[in-house]
Amino acid sequence: MRALDVIIAKRDGKRLTGEQIDWFITTYAAGAGIDDEQAAALAMAIYLNGMEPDELARWTTAMIESGERLDLSGLDRPTVDKHSTGGVGDKLSLVVAPLVAACGAAVPMLSGRGLGHTGGTLDKMEAIPGWRAEMTIDEMRDQLTRVGAVIAGASADLAPADRKLYALRDVTGTIESVPLIASSIMSKKLAEGTSALTLDVKVGSGAFMADVESARELATAMVSLGNSHGVATHALITRMDDVLGRAVGNALEVREALDVLDGGGPADVVEVSLALADEMLELVGLDADPGAVLASGAARSVFEEMVTGQGGDLSAGLPEATHRSVVDAPSAGFITRLDARGVGVAAWMLGAGRARKEDDVSPTAGVVCLARPGDEVESGQPVLELHTDDPATFEQASRSLEGAIGIAPEPGPPSPMVIDRISA
Repeated sequence: MRALDVIIAKRDGKRLTGEQIDWFITTYAAGAGIDDEQAAALAMAIYLNGMEPDELARWTTAMIESGERLDLSGLDRPTVDKHSTGGVGDKLSLVVAPLVAACGAAVPMLSGRGLGHTGGTLDKMEAIPGWRAEMTIDEMRDQLTRVGAVIAGASADLAPADRKLYALRDVTGTIESVPLIASSIMSKKLAEGTSALTLDVKVGSGAFMADVESARELATAMVSLGNSHGVATHALITRMDDVLGRAVGNALEVREALDVLDGGGPADVVEVSLALADEMLELVGLDADPGAVLASGAARSVFEEMVTGQGGDLSAGLPEATHRSVVDAPSAGFITRLDARGVGVAAWMLGAGRARKEDDVSPTAGVVCLARPGDEVESGQPVLELHTDDPATFEQASRSLEGAIGIAPEPGPPSPMVIDRISA
């Protein structure tokens, strides 16, 4: 078989055979004769011509089979995970993992790091002094048995073909492809060994998917992949036009997640957390009320055990930025928009995000929303508070916020956080 023949077939809009897919993924992952240029050409052909559902399922299977699968059998709880496509202020994993564990499930949450204007769960957790992301499978199984939840970094041995392909897509203009996004996410999630999965597909200015139609297409593809591989899968499409919650940035978001686990926190964070927890519990057949469990403090206790089990020390306190600056309301009225992308880029510029995967991030940098959509403000009233340890970043962060605050004489209509649910 030749890589060129596979590329030409997809270039010409043909369906790839199972044998072609298996050979291409296996050979490329092994570094055994397919060049990066050829893999990039095939990615572009897929970007332009798409994939049929069964073709995508076979592609995803080949990605999974390129590495190891975790074995989570034998646990005394049903396993369920949650994955988000990324947003601004999305600290939901820090709430949902301990909450669903407190309801009786085991939550093996293998997470990633932030890139660009969207944050990463591991970066947030690493703001906690001493916490470590790297765990062996035996350590994960032990913590799932004792505590019920673990948030950890994914092993390089899980779907290694995706690791190579993603690096190519990032530099060849082929990121925005539903088949390639779906297979990238689902190959890693299906390889982690969970029996059920809830997807949080964000849509809006701060999300990867800017419109509901695209988000629904991606959600449907991923749900189909999960179910076809024997993992019960649901998806919620949730709104990401405005910042989720008030805090954007690593330690800032941990602090806000703790507020929610203590029974407070922003209403939108609570709403989406409970909606995701309901989906996860339904998938594994557990009859529990996550709202009551959250109010009881049980989820906060699980979070503390999760942190301690991975070397973290919440009693040491969370780091705080040494410099702060504010962005004022440009006029009086009601805030109707707080552009998530603009705020996310500002947090990135302040040091909370990275431009390349190998870059370091600041645990303290970020943005706090002092006012939210629906709030009435006076002209010159502080709306955003910028946090950083490097005051030289204030200027570029402020430039990214130009036009990010929308103000009108009357408040806008409330928008639902959960837009749609995809179950098949």
